[in-house]
Amino acid sequence: MPSRRTLFKGLALAAAASAVPLPAFAQAQYVPPLRQMRGMWIASVVNINWPSRTGLSADQQKAEYLAWLDVAVQRKLNSVFVQIRPTADAFWPSPFEPWSQYLTGTQGQDPGYDPLGFAVEETHKRGLAFHAWFNPYRVSMQGDPAKLHPDHPGRKHPEWIVPYAGKLYYNPGLPEVRKFCQDAMMDAVTRYDIDGLHFDDYFYPVNTTAFDDSAAFAQYGAGFPDLAAWRRNNVDLMVQEMQQRVLEAKPGIAWGISPSGIWRNRGTDPLGSDTNGGQSYDNLHADTRGWVKKGWLDYIAPQLYWYIGQPPADYSKLVPWWSDVAAGTNTLLWIGQAAYKAGDPAQAPEWQQTNELSRHLTLNRDHPEISGDVWYNANDVRADRLRSISTAVDDHYQRPALAPVLPRLANGRPPRRPVLAHALRRSSGVEVRVVATGDETPFLMAIFRFDRDAAPEAFADARNLVAVVPGGKQVTWTDPDGGSGHRYHAVAVDRANRTSAPSRGFRVV
Repeated sequence: MPSRRTLFKGLALAAAASAVPLPAFAQAQYVPPLRQMRGMWIASVVNINWPSRTGLSADQQKAEYLAWLDVAVQRKLNSVFVQIRPTADAFWPSPFEPWSQYLTGTQGQDPGYDPLGFAVEETHKRGLAFHAWFNPYRVSMQGDPAKLHPDHPGRKHPEWIVPYAGKLYYNPGLPEVRKFCQDAMMDAVTRYDIDGLHFDDYFYPVNTTAFDDSAAFAQYGAGFPDLAAWRRNNVDLMVQEMQQRVLEAKPGIAWGISPSGIWRNRGTDPLGSDTNGGQSYDNLHADTRGWVKKGWLDYIAPQLYWYIGQPPADYSKLVPWWSDVAAGTNTLLWIGQAAYKAGDPAQAPEWQQTNELSRHLTLNRDHPEISGDVWYNANDVRADRLRSISTAVDDHYQRPALAPVLPRLANGRPPRRPVLAHALRRSSGVEVRVVATGDETPFLMAIFRFDRDAAPEAFADARNLVAVVPGGKQVTWTDPDGGSGHRYHAVAVDRANRTSAPSRGFRVV
């Protein structure tokens, strides 16, 4: 999602992708990882991405979503982050909040199908992970409570609402609000087969008393040194409590946040980054560094929407800072990438360079704490201005990749070893057929191709990974680059991205 300054500059897993041979120099210098987050954000607020406008029929909305999945597959991504609660409303039949106005143009109007149910099912059919993206506190992009649906919780509980800067917000300082927001989001978590619960960077909108929560502060702020400390504690409680609720209800899914990219500047706090930009700790009351250090998140995906060398906030200074924050914790670090800036003529000259985003991913390689990237936003991943996206993909996504395993799930029971039934030459290439074993159906199958017998360690990286395909009891995939003498192995992958032992090899004759 955008930074606060760039909200409306309205992003992917190779469900089945033949590998492009790595250049010799790249093979010598860089070993492609087996696991790497490759995600994109699909925004729904003000119809940034999906649906592209209100009033589309159910079939038109479905077709648009499938087209976004096509983009994700084309760009060799493995995950999508889809905004399903943009303004205290819902992209599913929620008992807590009304249907989103961004579906039909009218808040509360049934779109004629279940968008979340459809999206999750279709995403999984392509072997992609579905992360449900929620905005925790935003109620409306306009400031008149009377324009909310008559049954909206904000109409029933006007004391929950705080107007500010032409918008409406739930008051994060009210315990009943915090619980209600969690209940509304957990409804989607418990009822749908999602892979993750995801917050964006919108908490308190501003650090000022103009956001009038004085009555709540008077009621609940005793013991805090000031308003800012109390507000920060309210956000901390939301984050900590969401973690507990996810762990209790659905421990197999990922829980994370994509905050704005600067926690604090070094000039404010010696623990801060060498930057001079907006500080989430102070401006938004979001202690993003603290959440990582306290172990409250499975992953954090800071929005590092600056170019390498940018004076107030240099990408090349923020990457090592965030890597240091994540080091030694069980919180994965993914980087939010500004696809929306690349090739935009309104942006700085550095963003007019075809390889700026590719350079970001190259820099990331020097920091093993970083296990992937998420791109904002889908429109720009598809538009590929200056070929900036395809350059990054060509340079860094030459092999498929599985999404990372959450550290807390890494020791769970892995899938059963599959059987590679055959690898036969056909006119279109080598047809590989894999059969799952055991009672559980794998979420994915990873197909490896070798020129000779493979040692066990050869499956630890993606140098010989040629495809990641949707799982099943039986899976058939054709390798257009396969031929006589090649040896194939298959690895089963479960929903937590844990992998089985590789199958026995099958040599093509």
